[in-house]
Formats: sequence, structure tokens, C-alpha cells
Amino acid sequence: MKKQVLTGIKPTGKVHLGNYIGAIKPALELAKNDEFEPSYFVADYHGLTKIHDRDEMKQLSRGIAATWLALGLDPEKAIFYRQSDVPEIFELSWILACFAPKGLMNRAHAYKSVVEDNGVAGRESDHSVNMGLFTYPILMAADILLFKSEVVPVGKDQIQHVEIARDIAESFNHTYGETFVLPTYFIREETSVIPGLDGRKMSKSYQNTIPLFEESKKLQKLINKIKTDSSSPHEPKDPDQSIIFSLYKEFASTAQIKEMREKFSTGIGWGEAKKELFKVMELALEEPRKRYIELMESPDELEEILLRGADKARSKTRPFLLEIKKKIGIM
Repeated sequence: MKKQVLTGIKPTGKVHLGNYIGAIKPALELAKNDEFEPSYFVADYHGLTKIHDRDEMKQLSRGIAATWLALGLDPEKAIFYRQSDVPEIFELSWILACFAPKGLMNRAHAYKSVVEDNGVAGRESDHSVNMGLFTYPILMAADILLFKSEVVPVGKDQIQHVEIARDIAESFNHTYGETFVLPTYFIREETSVIPGLDGRKMSKSYQNTIPLFEESKKLQKLINKIKTDSSSPHEPKDPDQSIIFSLYKEFASTAQIKEMREKFSTGIGWGEAKKELFKVMELALEEPRKRYIELMESPDELEEILLRGADKARSKTRPFLLEIKKKIGIM
């Protein structure tokens, strides 16, 4: 029996290289393995914790869907849906909330980060914290557990969410018997933290991202902004400490990676290294970028694909939720 693998991306900005390398690429690679049954979703309700503009939400959600498809996701071979089209997720979220200790939510990284920032700024600890942000891990647990997910590809900063889902599942199973599969996370250690233009983790909050489908000229300008040291072109450089090389190896062939590593070791100018990075990225992303633009200009096609995916998803979620409700005495 195939293992269920699940990945979602929330629409809070343009998809950038960090999203692609950290989550989308490993998820698509897992889907090529016949051992797995993949599910991918647009986490639009997760995005509501930050996005409160109707048109922006629609556009960003379409952008996530178009990105998955442009990068090669086959909706006929996977379950591909929009979170908001599967109401069972939200019903389960309330059930799980009744098994989630507040102390567990207090320790969630996203919430703690806001509290710490408020403390530094001298604000009240819960300033700007909505309940969507506070209970975010519970909704994510519902996403994971409702699909009986066994493997969840995540970035390093998302590991805690999988662990919280396990904790809640174990609490429910202890009360009602074996019901939920306990998920495990899958992470590519070599890309657990994707560096941005300034060397910090690539993040929209740091404004140091490289949008995945940026048009060619803007892509080249952004690559030219990548932070480097002051070493001369002829000085040897450590490829494993270079932002440029860490991005290069995600788009280059094995032979190209080997050649570039040798160039770093013997000496290469940062300008030349950035040109080589642009070349491999442009070659890899040129066709997906065209497909992305086509899909964004065809909202009806996107909608049809997502609704078909929701039907497939609900064929799994409806009977499982019914089973859960019977266990707790609601049905």
C-alpha cells in the first residue's frame, strides 16, 4: 500500500526560491516515487491570518496553484486541491482543538516570535495576534491528519508543526483508540535553510527573496544583488559557504555542479559566478515561467482543475470524518 505524502503552500506572497527549494521541489521529487501517493494543496485559509484583501487573496491563491502546475504537478496522478474547498478540514480542526493544550499552542514558533517581537518593541505581548495565528498549528494538524499523511515534506522551520500534529493525534488515539496515522516530516538537510540575497534565511519578512518566476532581466538584477565577500577573482573560495553555489546546485546538472565546485576551489570572480547562476536558473525556469503565465491568464482552467481535485480529496475526507465523528459520539 502506498504511503500518503502531503504538502501545502500558503498564499502570503509570490512563490520564491526558498519555497521552491525547501518544499515544492522535494515534494515533487517524492511524487515520482511509486511508493507514495501525493496530495498537494493551496493553503488559502492559512493565508487569511495575514491577507485581508479580497483581490490579493484571489490572485495569490491562483499564483500558488499555477506554480505547482507549471513546475510539473500532474493533477491526474495526484490529489491537488484548494484547502477552502474541503470543508471536512475545518470541522476536524475544531475536533482537534478540543485535544490541543493551550500550553502547546503557546510554544508554537510563529506565536512565540510575535510575542518576542512585541516584547522588544515594548508592546503588549499579544499585540496584533489574531486567533487564526494562535491556532494555526491546529488547522495544519487537520490538514495533515485528515489525509492520513505518513510523510510531510517541510522546511526546517516547519518541523514543529508536524510534531504538534503527532502530539494531538496521539492524544486523540489515546482516548478513542487508533484513529490517526502519526505523520513524520521529510526534510532535505542540505537545503534546510535557504539563504536570501543578504545571507539570512530567504523570507518575505526580510525582503530578501528571489521570486521564482521573475522575468529574465529582473532575475538577473536580483542575482547581482546577492551578498558576497571581498575576495579577489583569483582567490580560492569555499562553495559550501556561498549563497551563489547553494542556489546554483539546485538548478545545474551533476557535471555542471562538479565543474563549478572546481572553479570555486581554484578561483572564480563573483561576477562570473553570478552569471553562471543566472544561466542555469534561466534555462531551468524559462518553460515553467511561460506555463505559469498561461495559467494565470486562464483562471477558469485553474478553477476547473482545483474543483476536480477537491472532489477527489473529499472522496477520502468525507468517510474518514464520518468515522471520527462516530468515535466521539457526534453521529
